[in-house]
Amino acid sequence: MLTLFINVYLKLFMIFTPFFVVSAFLSLTPGASATDRQRTALKVTVAVALTCFALFLFGTYIFALFGITLDAFRIGAGAVLFLSAVSMIRGKSAVSPQEAGDEVAVVPLAIPITVGPGTIGALLVMGADLDSVGARLIASLALLAAVFSVGSLLLAAGRFERLLGQQGLIILTKLTGLFVSAIAAQIFFTGLKNFLL
Repeated sequence: MLTLFINVYLKLFMIFTPFFVVSAFLSLTPGASATDRQRTALKVTVAVALTCFALFLFGTYIFALFGITLDAFRIGAGAVLFLSAVSMIRGKSAVSPQEAGDEVAVVPLAIPITVGPGTIGALLVMGADLDSVGARLIASLALLAAVFSVGSLLLAAGRFERLLGQQGLIILTKLTGLFVSAIAAQIFFTGLKNFLL
């Protein structure tokens, strides 16, 4: 059970692309006070948690509703997640404050920056893969821990900016992209192998 917790936590934490999210958070809250940034960070965390648990726990029913097989969705989700990882590695810039509007917590910070199409696909696949109640409970705790970890990074975003600088955050984002591309490839090829058998 501990292995499952660590496995799910690490995968989800990397799929959330935390350092890209921190970089985007900083670029979307220029000149904001520490209190305002903390308030925004808490809103992002709550929005991400609600979205992720809805997808993670009800993925099986969504597949049944649309008549989609799990392996077909694995292939699609893996491909989309891989494209997201490539854009991170290539250094795609975050959304500018002018594009974001006044309230940035839910859109675009929670959705689609933290929970983008690739993340949604991965959550649906991982949730549908778990068949026992115990495994779902452990995985849900791991998901909650991953969401809180991202929220904690957002709360400490100002310190990260001073410690690492914008260039340091860009480097960490690219490294995260490499890990995410490996996870995407694993999801894609698992689906392809099962689909062809």
